[in-house]
Amino acid sequence: MAAEGSTGVKSVSRVFDLLELIADAGGDATISQLAASAGLPLPTIHRLLRTLVSQGYARQLANRRYALGPKLVRLGEVANRQFGQLAMPQLKSLVQRLGETANLATIDGDNVVYVSQAPSPHAMRMFTEVGGRAALHSTSVGKAILAQLSDDQVREIIGRAGMPHSTERSLSTIDELLADLAVSRERGYAVDDGEHEVGVRCFAMAVPNMPVLTAVSVSGPMSRVGEDFAEQAIPVLREVVADISAATNAY
Repeated sequence: MAAEGSTGVKSVSRVFDLLELIADAGGDATISQLAASAGLPLPTIHRLLRTLVSQGYARQLANRRYALGPKLVRLGEVANRQFGQLAMPQLKSLVQRLGETANLATIDGDNVVYVSQAPSPHAMRMFTEVGGRAALHSTSVGKAILAQLSDDQVREIIGRAGMPHSTERSLSTIDELLADLAVSRERGYAVDDGEHEVGVRCFAMAVPNMPVLTAVSVSGPMSRVGEDFAEQAIPVLREVVADISAATNAY
C-alpha cells in the first residue's frame, strides 16, 4: 500500500514537472526534449502526456510537439486573480506612500502579465489593464524578472520573443539588454526610462522566494518620477516586495 502511494505521488510530481518543462520551453516541446530534460524514458513521458492530453491540460500539435492545454488557462486566471488580491494591501500601501501607480506582474511564457494594480490618485497617471501582457525587455517589471535569470536564459527567451520597439527609447539589441540587466542586478532594481510608454518612467524590483518569477513596479510621468523620487521609492519598494513574499509564503 505504501509503495502504491509513493508511486502515485511520484507520478503526480512528474506530471507537474512536465507542465513546467513545456512552459520553460516557451509553450511547446517535442517528446524527446521532454524526456531528455526530465531524465525519464520515452514510454514514461508518452504515458504521462497521454493522460494530460486526455484531461485537456496538454495538447498535441500538428507537428507532433506537445503544448500546454486550454484547461490551464482557467486555472491560471483564477490563481492570478487570487494572487493579485493577496498582494493588494501592499500595492495600496506603495501608492499611499509614493503617490504613483503600483503594479504586480509575473512572467508568462516569453512575456510579463500584469496580475494586480493599485492606481495613483493623480488625474494624470499610468494605467495598465490587469491581465494585460507586455514585452519583458521594455518594461521595468520585465527587466527585474529577467535580471533573476542567467544571460543564456535571457538570450533563449529573447531569441523566441524578439525585441519589438514600443518607443524610440526601447532597447534594440541583446547586448544592450544584457548590459542593462547587469546594472539592474548590481543595484537591485530595474528601470524603464520611457522604453515601454512615452513619457513614463518606472522602477521595479523582483519579489524574492516566489514559485514564479514576480516583480512589483511603481510608475508615473517623468515630470513627477525623477531622481529624487527614485531615492524615496527604492527603500519603499524593498519593503513592499519583502512583505508580499512573506504574505505569499505564509500559506
